[in-house]
Amino acid sequence: MEFTNFDNEQSSQNIMATILKSLPKESGLTKIEYEGPSIALYSKNPRFLIENSQILSNIVNTIRKRVVIRTDESIRKSRKDSTNIIENRFQSFKVEIKGIIFDDALGELTIFVNNSFEIRNEIENTILLDLVNEIGWRINIRRSTIKLPTIQFIDKVLSNSIDYRIKFYKELGEKLFRPKLSNSCEASIVTLGGFGEIGRSCFLLITKESKVLLDCGINIYEEKPLNYFPRFDITGFCLDEIDAVIITHAHIDHTGFLPFLFKYGYRGPVYCTEPTLPLMTLLFLDYHKNHGIYSEEDIENVIIHTMPLSMGIVTDISPDIKLVLYNSGHILGSTSIHLHIGNGEHNLVYTGDLKFGKTNLLDNASWNFPRVETLIIEGTFGSKDLPHKREETDPILIESINQTLRENGRVLIPVPIIGLSQELIYTLTKYQELGTLEPSEIFVDKSILEATHLYEIYYEYLSKEIKTKILNENVSIFNYKNLKPVNSKSKVDKPAIILVASSMLIGGLSRKFLKQIYNDHLSKIIFLSYQAAGTLGKEIQSGNTEVTINGQQQLKLKCKIDSIHGFSNHSDYNQLLAYMSRLKPKLKRVIVNHGEKSRIQNLASSVNKILNIQCQYLLVPEATKLL
Repeated sequence: MEFTNFDNEQSSQNIMATILKSLPKESGLTKIEYEGPSIALYSKNPRFLIENSQILSNIVNTIRKRVVIRTDESIRKSRKDSTNIIENRFQSFKVEIKGIIFDDALGELTIFVNNSFEIRNEIENTILLDLVNEIGWRINIRRSTIKLPTIQFIDKVLSNSIDYRIKFYKELGEKLFRPKLSNSCEASIVTLGGFGEIGRSCFLLITKESKVLLDCGINIYEEKPLNYFPRFDITGFCLDEIDAVIITHAHIDHTGFLPFLFKYGYRGPVYCTEPTLPLMTLLFLDYHKNHGIYSEEDIENVIIHTMPLSMGIVTDISPDIKLVLYNSGHILGSTSIHLHIGNGEHNLVYTGDLKFGKTNLLDNASWNFPRVETLIIEGTFGSKDLPHKREETDPILIESINQTLRENGRVLIPVPIIGLSQELIYTLTKYQELGTLEPSEIFVDKSILEATHLYEIYYEYLSKEIKTKILNENVSIFNYKNLKPVNSKSKVDKPAIILVASSMLIGGLSRKFLKQIYNDHLSKIIFLSYQAAGTLGKEIQSGNTEVTINGQQQLKLKCKIDSIHGFSNHSDYNQLLAYMSRLKPKLKRVIVNHGEKSRIQNLASSVNKILNIQCQYLLVPEATKLL
């Protein structure tokens, strides 16, 4: 241990010496601190470092660590004074400020403005650096038309944990940047959930130095406790031995166990993209409200320990593992995880939920990795029963809805809160504006509306086409005037479209509105998303017209049932094969996860035969060695 501490001290001294040597006096450097996976440079003259970004680039290339600029606490004005200065400076631009969020632990603030992107860009290009110098805070500007409860909740949690987070970031950095204890490069994975099944996605990567958890979901379709949670009971170690958790995207089947992880003792970092934090918090709060399975304290602990990352940036997450996040095309902020293990001995890519195909809101999944030896890929649609192509799907959906609206019926479309909902809202409002879709109100539950606003706040994660539209036209991509919020007490008794969760009718408002339309032969349920075996949605989709809700109420369905395939934000069989064939150099090994057993078996067989790549599927719980 003494040798390790000495070695660590030497390593730290080398990093600090390199930085000090590279920075001129004009930088106003006051201290250098570890900040989780970054080195934070505190400055009394942050403008100099921001304007001379090449200096920082040279430092990063030399020390090969992430570097961030922080303002020295001594130059930061109070929240009240900073707010007054910002409001006065923004008056000349006629900007409506919807809120200002301060993060004292990082010396940053975010201003939410209800104005065009043109005005926002003008502010950033003219007065932003002057403001940074005047108030002593780093400034981010985001466009938002309303105050979002989830953003406010996160702000409150972060504001109440300033001292803890400063200490946590420093201790994490010291742990991350210690020297390796072993030169041996061995790596294996242990499946804890989501292999040969859909739900509770979770597996553990183990090396001589590290234990890293990839995704941490629950199986909301299961009632048996043994199948509901990831199988941590078979790991043989304590939760505090985990060095990091990496989350691919916000959906509960990939994040739902995180609050429990902290409830039972984990206190390490959670890495994800910036929009994933509010999106998964929104879902946690929704489940807390409707199911009571978390406490607010558990959710708060997730927020406090989450460290959002930008895509495409190399980040040290342990002494022998580097992480880069890439777009996976599934939902806002969803990623594929690229892990560089050891000194380049092995590169692992875990796709998470993957869309390698056309959607309106998101770009295709990224595939241009520098190196990949092992690929872990989803197999949700690993069978050859292909859905409609996306370009064929829109007119089928619009005609199905129009038929019902013309007959004065109501259309219930069960959807998840995040992902398909926003794609569908964009599609429906677009066709309403074109006059192709019959005029009607679209009733949407409040959580879906909030997630939709988050899509616009984090617009930089959307497709190139949508970003160009937003920036050039200064318009909302969603037609909110036709979107009407509903809750558990709402009643819709006129021709309308109803978009509510859950997508598989396992709970939420979708069941409540099912009770409103089931006896109406003019109304219709349209299934667009995957229906898991054992769910009410699957039962109805399979043609059963007599169903039981909550084990008590029996419904005899008179409403119409329609299923339209092609809207999925998962890749189909051909897209999965195309994605794998695109990767260069050729993969050495593929492991298929996330799918019903028959589908992942079929995909694994096809990869072996068609692509001539060694491929296997794993079940839960299993372990396999990577190198």
